[in-house]
Amino acid sequence: TNMAKKKTIVKRLSSIQSFGEMDVLCTDKTGTLTENKVVLEKYIDCTGKEDLRILRHAYLNSYFQTGLKNIMDIAIINRARKDEIYEVKQKYIKEDEIPFDFERRRMSVVIKDESGKRQLITKGAIQEMLKICSFVQLDSDVLPLTDELIKKTEKMCENLGEQGLRVIAIAQKNEIHGIETFGIADEKDMVLIGFVGFLDPPKESAKSALEALKKHGVVTKVLTGDSEKVAINVCNKLNINTENYLIGSDIDKLTDEELRNKSENCYLFAKLSPYQKERVVKAIQENGHTVGYMGDGINDALPLKQADVGISVDKAVDIAKETADIILLEKDLNVLEEGVISGRKTFTNILKYLKMATSGNFGNMISVVIFSIFLPFLPLLPLHILVQNLLCDFAQIGMPFDNVEEKYILKPKKWNLKNLKNIMFRFGFLSTALDLLSFVVFWFLLKYNSIEKQTYYQCAWFMFGILSQTLVIYIMRTDKINLIKNSASNQLIISTLTIAVITLIIGLTNVAYIFDLVPLNASYLLYLIILLATYLLSAQVLKNKYIKEHKEWL
Repeated sequence: TNMAKKKTIVKRLSSIQSFGEMDVLCTDKTGTLTENKVVLEKYIDCTGKEDLRILRHAYLNSYFQTGLKNIMDIAIINRARKDEIYEVKQKYIKEDEIPFDFERRRMSVVIKDESGKRQLITKGAIQEMLKICSFVQLDSDVLPLTDELIKKTEKMCENLGEQGLRVIAIAQKNEIHGIETFGIADEKDMVLIGFVGFLDPPKESAKSALEALKKHGVVTKVLTGDSEKVAINVCNKLNINTENYLIGSDIDKLTDEELRNKSENCYLFAKLSPYQKERVVKAIQENGHTVGYMGDGINDALPLKQADVGISVDKAVDIAKETADIILLEKDLNVLEEGVISGRKTFTNILKYLKMATSGNFGNMISVVIFSIFLPFLPLLPLHILVQNLLCDFAQIGMPFDNVEEKYILKPKKWNLKNLKNIMFRFGFLSTALDLLSFVVFWFLLKYNSIEKQTYYQCAWFMFGILSQTLVIYIMRTDKINLIKNSASNQLIISTLTIAVITLIIGLTNVAYIFDLVPLNASYLLYLIILLATYLLSAQVLKNKYIKEHKEWL
């Protein structure tokens, strides 16, 4: 519920632990670091001159393809509507298409006009398009695509990329066979006609959000399928280090060990396929980091699954939402940062509960075994143990809402079983030691030392067990002196005080008979207060000693 208030839906509760531990966030660029409002800015030929024919070919490709239309397809269609060429589609019918895939990084459609002329139109990433083009159209001339023209074209596209424009190439071919079915082999000897450039500016909120994540110990790394020039332009505006970057073709040449070494000080990975994204995430994990991955596209499914915590948005494609552990109701890093804080609060409160529950249960288990051996009666009946456990659980029901100190939120938290086990043994044995002290008080001072007095003994230990486990919450929940430097939340105070009052009512009034107990005399309260004070003081001393030894508590 608390996470939902921060516009963060947790699909898998176990991911809260990873969310709290996360120290590296890998994220896609589009829509996360940028506005996700892609606008088609340019449609130019290979000399940089604007040409409406290029927009028309791009539009026919985007309109007739039946796959999932991405934001660039939508931008092309919107620009065609704006430039009043939207109706040109009525002159054509689609005969076939060659769908997009992440290896080719392009897609094609085959269309036929009213005269029966067939045409193959392809759009895609620049390098992948240049591989299938043998010619280039300059004005009305179709010329061979020479190495010199390729270099000029690549230089022009690099300049556009440095301006923040994402560029894709457009090519076409008229001389195609008469067979109805087309395949990848038909994407060859094409005529490069030009380029379309898209602008997707950085989000104004992204820079401050990245700083906030960094403040909370989360390093951001960008993993994108876009070209490195476009990604560098965006990253520089957001103060993301681009001094060292890797592109997909570089990654394929690296061994796993080399990738692990390079990924540690690399914050930008560009022109990545889904498999390469997955491999980068795995390399970062193998360096000892807890990695979160944020993505919403089909190409993000593999890294989302590989990451320690997969993060998507409610408007993502189905496979991304299905794979993700956490869903954000807004694709905004500020929402993510709030979710990280909530996750760390939740994780810290889980740690508090586990340290209390494991130590308390461990100590009670030893005490029950010891007393069952040496007492002439059962120290507690099964009914008493059941009610005691229920009341202790209700006392801790306010723990998820407890206040968490800022220092526990600033750093990612790691799961530490050794620390948990150490506290369980130390405080468990302390609990047993106080139970033995209570035995001395009940048996020798209060004279509950016969079978006839067993219900008195059981009631006394029943009350002490609940109140000690309830009040020790205030010792275990923080490394500070409670109620002075770090007060508990109202919910926790209410839940613990309520159970304390209920326990006193059961033990001191005729309600005790309902639970096979007998009400104790009010004079018992003096002994109870002394025992509780001794326990709480001992727990505080033991906690201080533990912190001095280990330099940490939670």
